Amino acid sequence: MTQRILVTGSAGRLGRAAVAALVARGHFVVGLDLKPTPGLPESQSVVSTLLDTHRLSTAMTGIDCLIHLAATPDDAHFPRPAPPHDADNFESELVPNNVVGAYQVLEAARKAGVPRLVLASTGQVVDGHLDDGNIPVVASAAYKPRYLYACSKVFLEALGQVYAANHGMKVLAVRLGWCPRDAGQVAEIRASTDDQDVYLSPGDAGRFFVAAAETPAAKLPPFAPVYVTSRPVRHLLYDLEPVKKLVGFEPQEQWPTGVEEF
Repeated sequence: MTQRILVTGSAGRLGRAAVAALVARGHFVVGLDLKPTPGLPESQSVVSTLLDTHRLSTAMTGIDCLIHLAATPDDAHFPRPAPPHDADNFESELVPNNVVGAYQVLEAARKAGVPRLVLASTGQVVDGHLDDGNIPVVASAAYKPRYLYACSKVFLEALGQVYAANHGMKVLAVRLGWCPRDAGQVAEIRASTDDQDVYLSPGDAGRFFVAAAETPAAKLPPFAPVYVTSRPVRHLLYDLEPVKKLVGFEPQEQWPTGVEEF
């Protein structure tokens, strides 16, 4: 059945993958980003910040499923440099976009009566378990965030859990693997077998978002965290069984499939 789906962060690498896969399945997709969304007509491409509540509310009207990807994508520095070069982006970017912005998005979804939310989290919220060698990390593992960006995603997951419990939404908090945004990130992944094990190809990302949107609501709990990566090269670092059981997603690709554009 055709759905009306809003993708925030739709012009980013993951957003473009989600939009392309959902459009190919025949869904009506609305994109919201700081710039126009490739692959969508102007009438379905909303140019806005997450703090423009009027545009956000308008974009959310009539939506069946929200895929929230928009965010400041990482810490300004990690590991943190020594003074005087130790400034971070917590107050300037992470709080406005990943904390206040996340709240505004979920509030707009609540007011619009959106029944299903797919929230982009990160494996960084449990990074400490990887450092300890507790692999594969299960979805129920206690938070061990890597740094400040990961803390903002812990907030997003908690926010999703609260809205699911109090407002009748179905919420998936998706701890996504690394889908590189540029050639520099591709080079970083190429240099690290651990990073290759958490790589997420655009093709697998698109297939996951389709599965998350199309799975019957009756099969979903009110709230669930899941991991999504492509097939690991060496070791399975995150438990992928829950996402298979919940939405039927299994990765089909493996590093370096999908990095050809760079």
